[in-house]
Amino acid sequence: MKTFLDADFLLQTDTARELYRKHAANMPIIDYHCHLDPKRIAQNDPYADLTGIWLGEDHYKWRAMRANGVAEEYISGDKSSYEKFEKWAETLPYTMRNPLYHWAHLELSRIFGIHETLKLSNARNIYDACSAKLQTPEFRPQAIMKRMRVEAVGTTDDPVDSLIYHRQIRESGCSVKVVPTWRPDKSLAIEHPQAYNEYIARLEAASEGSILTYTDLLDALQRRHDYFEREGCNLSDHGMNTFYADSYTDAEIQSVFMKVRAGKAPTTEEVNKFRSALLYDLAVMDQKSGWVQQFHVGVIRNNNTRMFNKLGPDAGFDSIDDCAQAISMNRFFDRLDKDGLLAKTIVYNLNPRDNELLVTNLYNFNDGSTPGKMQYGAAWWFLDQITGMENQLNALSALGLLSRFVGMLTDSRSFLSYPRHEYFRRILCNMIGNDIEKGLLPVSEMAFISQMVEDICYYNAKRYFGW
Repeated sequence: MKTFLDADFLLQTDTARELYRKHAANMPIIDYHCHLDPKRIAQNDPYADLTGIWLGEDHYKWRAMRANGVAEEYISGDKSSYEKFEKWAETLPYTMRNPLYHWAHLELSRIFGIHETLKLSNARNIYDACSAKLQTPEFRPQAIMKRMRVEAVGTTDDPVDSLIYHRQIRESGCSVKVVPTWRPDKSLAIEHPQAYNEYIARLEAASEGSILTYTDLLDALQRRHDYFEREGCNLSDHGMNTFYADSYTDAEIQSVFMKVRAGKAPTTEEVNKFRSALLYDLAVMDQKSGWVQQFHVGVIRNNNTRMFNKLGPDAGFDSIDDCAQAISMNRFFDRLDKDGLLAKTIVYNLNPRDNELLVTNLYNFNDGSTPGKMQYGAAWWFLDQITGMENQLNALSALGLLSRFVGMLTDSRSFLSYPRHEYFRRILCNMIGNDIEKGLLPVSEMAFISQMVEDICYYNAKRYFGW
């Protein structure tokens, strides 16, 4: 019987263990997509306690606590930090076979050096020990990143953001490269005219110009795009349920934009046409700047109206969507490709039924210009677990080139999430090691395979993003 989280965790064969220990474990981390707060990194202030750094913005844990019968006051409410932590400690044993159980204990072990399994009976001791460590210089945000061998991260930033904290990070001598990521989702969200016009006012201020027409909108976004590029940005990201590739005319888009600016709600057809136009124009900006574009598809967000009104977005009420992807995605990429304007692209999928679908459709648009131009992104969100990662890796292996994969990311708001890279690396090495021991891959090519593992863990991303 194996010991929980021992040195061989998830590694079933001698070859898997060799690949992991010699070629994966010590690779630096390029966390090219996350939701860390740049202000937190720049100011590098200590967290007050374990609840703040571990539960403060983690809607994965919030979902589990609600499912375990924990009242909202202990999750997002006004209960004390320790009372909230105690409810999490009470919940954690009930998450067995959920990735949260592995993640939580990897974080306690790898970051805090605590090898106990968290439960109600030891919650106070673990809370006090970790909270005390968080007050020391070794556990400030930048120190944690350095200790976890983080070389670079890509944050997620709105076009109206000033990026002042990214500048402060660069000027501070921080050992980690922190790159902003252009996330223009709000510029496409015309279905709610009041909120959209409030956002346009912020964009006007940031871009220092009036936005009265769709042409003005593109000009404003281009100015901000140029500003982001000057501040070191070279990648974009879009969060959406599916791709948009409806037919439209320039006159139609101008008319829809004017309608929304006048405070009138657009029809569903108008929303789809507008998103088709703007998504294309944003993709053109990315290609002309030599950026990487990312698309997160297959999610349906903010499903609980009562809780959305109470807490806002990103609070644990999102789920897998079942909308169609293939036709609109092909149309979208084909239009860009025909015009010679298709940038390097990563697509992340949330619906496991679409794994093979996404790989085969993305590979329609590899053009030989760069290895792995069209990337099927890492298992994301609800798929960020053993089965989800294995399915993503198997689909990519069977229908594409696993060897050119840019690897793992955290997609997290927490400085404690870096053990997810270890989790991925162990799963990757176990799959490849098992194949070697079954005779499915040649042991005579161990030198190439070892380099492939290092590439997937680190070098492919470093080359792909130019970091």
